[in-house]
Amino acid sequence: MYLEMSSPAPCTRSWSISEDSLRRYVYFASESCIQELLSASDTTRVGNSNDGWKVLTLDNGVEISKRRSGSLHTFRSRWLLRSVSPEQFITVANAIDAAKQWDSDLVEAKYIKDLEDNLSIIRLRFGESSKPLFRNREFIVYERRETMDDGTLVVAVASLPKEIAAGLHPKQNNAIRALLLQSGWVVEKLEDDSCMVTYVIQLDPAGWLPKCFVNRLNTKLVMIIENLRKQVQACPINGDV
Repeated sequence: MYLEMSSPAPCTRSWSISEDSLRRYVYFASESCIQELLSASDTTRVGNSNDGWKVLTLDNGVEISKRRSGSLHTFRSRWLLRSVSPEQFITVANAIDAAKQWDSDLVEAKYIKDLEDNLSIIRLRFGESSKPLFRNREFIVYERRETMDDGTLVVAVASLPKEIAAGLHPKQNNAIRALLLQSGWVVEKLEDDSCMVTYVIQLDPAGWLPKCFVNRLNTKLVMIIENLRKQVQACPINGDV
C-alpha cells in the first residue's frame, strides 16, 4: 500500500525578505511550536487516552509514541538520562557539525544564517545512501532555543515556507525539499543533575513513499536515542557551562 503525501508541486518561486521580517516571522511561527513541544512533554498527560498518543514501544526507560495529525503522524520519544544535565545534553544535540555521529543518514548540516543568539536558519541534507524516508531530501529549517522559567530547555525546529526557503537557499536539482512540521526537543532538569528528554518530530517527506516507511519512523528514533546517549555520556561538561 502506498501513501500519497499532499505536498504542493515543486516550488519555482522565491521570496526575498529582510532579515528583520524573517526574524519576526520565525518568532511568531515558533511560538506555537514551543507550546506543542511543551504539551507533548507534559508528564501529567502521558498515558491519557484523550491526548491522542499511542505508545509503540516502551523499553529500557525509553518510550516511543505516535499521534495522527491530519494525513501525517507525529512521533514522540521520551527518555531519562541520569547524571546528565540539560545543558550538557543540548550542547551535544545542537552541535550540528557532529550531528552525523548520531544520525547516520545525515550528509550535511550547516548554518545559513544566525538571526540572534538563540535563533538560526539551518540546512539539513540527506543523501542517496540514506534510508528511503530521507533519501535525497533537504530541509531548510529555523531553530529557536528558549529556557523556560523553571529551567526547562526547549529547542523548536520547523521548516520555513518553501518560497522563503528558496529565497535563502535555492533548491538543489538532485534533492527533494521536504518539510519538518513543529518538531524539536524539550529537556527538563531533574534531581541529581539528571534530565528527562522529549523529542518530537512531524515529517512531510514530500512525494510518494510506501506507507510502512512513514509509519516506521520509530525505528530511526531508537537509533538516534542510542547514538545520542553514547555521545552525551562520552562528553562530560563542567556544570558551569
